[in-house]
Amino acid sequence: MLTGLSAFPLTPMNEQGIHEHEFTRLVTRLAEAEVDSIGVLGSTGNYAYLNSDERARVVKLSVESAAKVPVIAGIGALRTRDVLINAEHAQQAGASGVLLAPVSYQKLTDEEVFSLYETVCRSLSVPLCVYDNPGTTHFQFSDELHGRIAQLPQVRSIKIPPVQNDLTAAKARVAGLRALIPSDVTIGISGDAAAATGLLAGCDAWYSVIGGLYPDIALALTRAAQAGDTEQAMARSQALEPLWVLYRDYGGSLRVAATIAELTGKVSQPCLPQPLNTLQGEARERVKVVVETLL
Repeated sequence: MLTGLSAFPLTPMNEQGIHEHEFTRLVTRLAEAEVDSIGVLGSTGNYAYLNSDERARVVKLSVESAAKVPVIAGIGALRTRDVLINAEHAQQAGASGVLLAPVSYQKLTDEEVFSLYETVCRSLSVPLCVYDNPGTTHFQFSDELHGRIAQLPQVRSIKIPPVQNDLTAAKARVAGLRALIPSDVTIGISGDAAAATGLLAGCDAWYSVIGGLYPDIALALTRAAQAGDTEQAMARSQALEPLWVLYRDYGGSLRVAATIAELTGKVSQPCLPQPLNTLQGEARERVKVVVETLL
């Protein structure tokens, strides 16, 4: 489950609520494409903007729509109390695993983060993926802390930030982390532009934003890398460079992915929680050109 392509769909919504039909349609498309897992309520799924009841509803809809594809549900929250509530809701809904980032307002210490994972693992009966995303949490994991957390009984994967776009350096990065974690804990790459390099460097999974909208494109890249076909995997990533440029220019993948979803009719407009907005004006036109010529 925590290998291969894990596709992360948007959670389309407005200020009145979640667009449930649109969301289930996105999840159904991923199931039909036979992705390896579906990651809901990650950063792309705007988990931080939803209350516990809304999150529970999203997981329930996901499991109902995913057929036999495993669902991994984000459970991060500011307070450990709320993380535990989210974890229980996810398990009750039938999620096959959970994804946990150390969400914070006050900067967390290493011991506080370890305690968070230790406490949550005691309440889990499903695997946990550690979500290492310093761009949103502003917490920097050391490999040593990853090594400690990875010894906890339910931890089965680590979702790492993008690796360098250099295969030799990326292999060293992955090997250094792998030496500190149990052999049954997988390493997954995030950051779509780094996916090919990360997978070829030894990562077991790609936790993918673009896979949530275009699973066939992401699967083709993933399968090429899994087969050790460096040339094809890198060529597929390079073909998507205009998309990666948009990610870099507009502060990450969320607004770009949401704009693509609106432009292609996959979701209605608006689809993000306020105060977030999809791209408009010249930026939207740039995304439209990429969609028409590339996707």
